Amino acid sequence: MAALLVLAMAATACFVQVRVGEATVITRFGNPARVLTDPGLAWRWPLPFEAAVPVDLRLRTTSSGLQDVGTRDGLRIIVQAYIAWQVAPDSESIQRFMRAVQNQPDEAARQIRTLVGSALETTASGFELADLVNVDASRVRIDAFEQRLREQIERQLIDTYGVRVVQVGIERLTLPKVTLDATVDRMRAERETIATERTAEGKRKAAEIQSAAERDARIMEADANVKAAEIQAQSQVQAAEIYGKAYAGAPELYNLLRSLDTLGTIVTPNTRLVLRTDAAPFRVLVDGPALPAHAGAGHDHE
Repeated sequence: MAALLVLAMAATACFVQVRVGEATVITRFGNPARVLTDPGLAWRWPLPFEAAVPVDLRLRTTSSGLQDVGTRDGLRIIVQAYIAWQVAPDSESIQRFMRAVQNQPDEAARQIRTLVGSALETTASGFELADLVNVDASRVRIDAFEQRLREQIERQLIDTYGVRVVQVGIERLTLPKVTLDATVDRMRAERETIATERTAEGKRKAAEIQSAAERDARIMEADANVKAAEIQAQSQVQAAEIYGKAYAGAPELYNLLRSLDTLGTIVTPNTRLVLRTDAAPFRVLVDGPALPAHAGAGHDHE
């Protein structure tokens, strides 16, 4: 029974359990011998020949903290980025992680924060402030900033620490007072420029509309004058025809009407005239219509 118990304990010491979300590094006399990544039971030599060291493969996030960096146009911004990372689940990356930080995730996070802080300074120098803070959403390039930041750190993390970058993002972005004042002044200048351009455009369109209206008015006035002249000419022709018929039918009546028309033309409510009553055209008011010549001859004959 004792022998069986010793054998059972020895067999138990030779097995190691690989948990989900972890890898297990089997070390032989302190040196990594092999890496186990598949969950389940695995065999190893008992201590002190081989030991099992678990390595956490779960996803972690690390924040860079607030970093004061400069943009390409010489302005300062305060930015904070985060990085989601994990130890790459392959044997080479796991061993690299153990050598770089002695399998200490907190130490890896500290070194990642330092690396991201330096990368933020380099990345920000390639962008202007208007690319990151702008009232026009189409001009904001935060996605490009995050992609550039990821490119700055991704290769170094995998080559140095065996860490795979899952996601990089901007957690916070704000402006110091000096930069904020400069940004407000720049936005105000842009708005004033836009307002000036739109005012000039409005005045130009108003001038075009007014010019077109004046042109149309002149054309309509000219057409109206032409039509009025035509109507006046037709009326004069018709009046001449009427006067001609009146003169042919009754010359005395024609002379009377023409004399009255002349009076209506030269005499107004504010006109005062002193004329001889026997002078034309007032003579008709005294003498009346002249009798036809043949009628006077007949009367004399009678």
